[in-house]
Amino acid sequence: MATLSDIGVAAGINLLSAFIFFIAFAILRLQPFNDRVYFPKWYLKGLRSSPSRSGSHVKKFVNLDFRSYLRFLSWMPEALKMPELELIDHAGLDSAVYLRIYLIGLKIFVPITLLAWAILVPVNYTNKALELQLRNVTSSDIDKLSISNVPDGSDRFWTHIVMAYVFTFWTCFVLRKEYEKVANLRLQFLASEKRRPDQFTVLVRNVPPDIDESVSESVEHFFLVNHPNTYLTHQVVCNANKLAKLVEKRKSMQNWLDYYQLKYSRNNANRPLMKTGFLGLWGKQVDAIDHHIFEIEKLSNEIAEERERVLKDPKAIMPAAFVSFKSRWGAAVCAQTQQVRNPTSMLTEWAPEPRDVYWQNLAIPYVSISVRRLIMAVAFFFLTFFFIIPIASVQALATIEGLEKALPFLEPLIEIGFIKSVIQGFLPGIALKFFLIFLPTILMIMSKFEGFTSISSLERRSATRYYLFNVVNVFLGSVIAGSAMEQLNTFIKQSANEIPKTIGVAVPIRATFFITYIMVDGWAGIAAEILMLKPLIFYHLKNFFLVKTEKDREKAMDPGSLGFNTGEPRIQLYFLLGMVYATVTPVLLPFILVFFGLAYVVFRHQIINVYNQEYESAAAFWPDVHGRIIIALLVSHVTLIGLLSTKHLAQSAPLLVALAVLTIWFYTFCKARYEPAFVKYPLQEAMMKDTLDRTREPNFNLKPYLQNAYVHPIFKDNGDDDEEEKFSTKLEDESVLVPTKRQSRRNTPVPSKISGASSPSLPEVVLERSVP
Repeated sequence: MATLSDIGVAAGINLLSAFIFFIAFAILRLQPFNDRVYFPKWYLKGLRSSPSRSGSHVKKFVNLDFRSYLRFLSWMPEALKMPELELIDHAGLDSAVYLRIYLIGLKIFVPITLLAWAILVPVNYTNKALELQLRNVTSSDIDKLSISNVPDGSDRFWTHIVMAYVFTFWTCFVLRKEYEKVANLRLQFLASEKRRPDQFTVLVRNVPPDIDESVSESVEHFFLVNHPNTYLTHQVVCNANKLAKLVEKRKSMQNWLDYYQLKYSRNNANRPLMKTGFLGLWGKQVDAIDHHIFEIEKLSNEIAEERERVLKDPKAIMPAAFVSFKSRWGAAVCAQTQQVRNPTSMLTEWAPEPRDVYWQNLAIPYVSISVRRLIMAVAFFFLTFFFIIPIASVQALATIEGLEKALPFLEPLIEIGFIKSVIQGFLPGIALKFFLIFLPTILMIMSKFEGFTSISSLERRSATRYYLFNVVNVFLGSVIAGSAMEQLNTFIKQSANEIPKTIGVAVPIRATFFITYIMVDGWAGIAAEILMLKPLIFYHLKNFFLVKTEKDREKAMDPGSLGFNTGEPRIQLYFLLGMVYATVTPVLLPFILVFFGLAYVVFRHQIINVYNQEYESAAAFWPDVHGRIIIALLVSHVTLIGLLSTKHLAQSAPLLVALAVLTIWFYTFCKARYEPAFVKYPLQEAMMKDTLDRTREPNFNLKPYLQNAYVHPIFKDNGDDDEEEKFSTKLEDESVLVPTKRQSRRNTPVPSKISGASSPSLPEVVLERSVP
């Protein structure tokens, strides 16, 4: 087991490595040729240009102003200067509220840490239970600061129960204040935001088939009848996935062609050659430039054919459409009400903003989504629980005893004091991180298979599953498997009725592992985030080999968005560890505080200067954040109940059960009070915004603004304005009312806008009505 000195050595090494990363970042960010890597957001906004330095050629690439290096930590106060409202205007509400997750961590854990160290640590340390009662159980110096060191049946446990109430009430107080604050920020953001297509648009899915009418005709007939005063226009969804793949393949070919042409321009003596086999490792050797020109022409022909097919083939039109309204109020009414008697038909929901739409999944038939989600739920269950086996095996190996048993010839080296401390402080955390490298990619693939239609919903689903995986495998798996492995000899030798007592003592012992994990994943990971080594290398490679124009350079330096699906579950794991160990092993809390403080400053800098958010959901993820912190509280209550039941304090169980019930009640209260602001758009707010718009711009024509907002981006890429116009014109032609072959005209009580005449089956009174 790791001792306090081992943890101290590991903490020192992690702090040193983080400091080295900060020094490296401070040096690299000051170099002119790295300016686009560390400040890309300002370039993309057009508010920053490449630093120009007069003088020698060296000054154009290297900063020779040595005084600037003395202020290597100046980026920290600069990151904290921007006010929150200015930050929202600069980076969006999603980014600003994401930072509030780190801030809420500090608000919760600073008072908890002070109280725990002032009250619980002295209460735990002044006992001798581990020395007197369980000499045969593995323990460490850190365990003497934990609840395990309090003897069975001691009245001192009431201190832990009281502190559990205090910690829970304080956490709930902070959570309610933050929920209210974020809800108000969201409503203010929506009220003050400029006009956006998604404010007027609803996504309609599962449009019922009609043998007499196309999807476009059915949609327009339905909304002209049922929303006659607010309906404006619509855009049917087409299946252009194959076309998108072809265009993406042509882009890749074009990049390689640019590379070979640039290579040839630098050396005209020899034409570049390549092999046509797998990864260019074998096959016929050909001229690389001619080969790529031929392949690009071939792909261009295929793209043209596929485009024509999408435009003409009715089977390429999916039973879904983006329906736009004349007002936000009209869109809100449609998005938040049931449209037809059949609750599975004509389903409406708020449309994602155009950049948030995940177009590939719009082509998935709605009827198959339930089956897909069931399959992925089963797959995730097996992925989660079968992953415990390798994690437990690696955790057993990544210890001094495990290494000495597996590799006995390394025992003399491992027993060296410093190396032993490094292994105990780093190896378990690094081993666990290694197993989690590919998990986010796997979970995102699963979310895409489920059929979610927006990038934000994909990330939220992936984040939910990542969090559940962390709870089961990283937390429960490490506690149960790790504790059982370490106490195996004790389990074998003692009687069955003593095993629960040993487990109750062994659970807090795993705090040493989580301390090392926080240092490896948290401290060093956050420091590596600011260094941005991977984007730095990739930018310079792209800049050297591929960049030919300023647009190419912008693409090369675009860092992407925050990555909510990976970042938020990691934060929530620290909330879970903090809540669980606050009353059990308070020595862990300062390590969590360092993480939250460091991460807040680093990500504030990154959001201001680096990340370019891919979409804006107006903080729609906050209910998930709130709910996961509540789960952390409940897990802490269950853990404390289990521990105290092994300490001959069964009478405490009703009090802790009551605390859990109060926590659940608090969650239901917040859900009913604040969550509607994140799910629904109040009609009052919509009407106020519409009235304000009509007052400011009474002659604004909304239809041209919304007409092409939800055209598939494949018809917008590469400046194909003619193709976009052709696609929209085709849909517009289909979108008007036409004479129908239906026997019943109850759903179309208006004359055709094409022929101007009415069907014979229409009553005469309908002829006098005009199209809304």
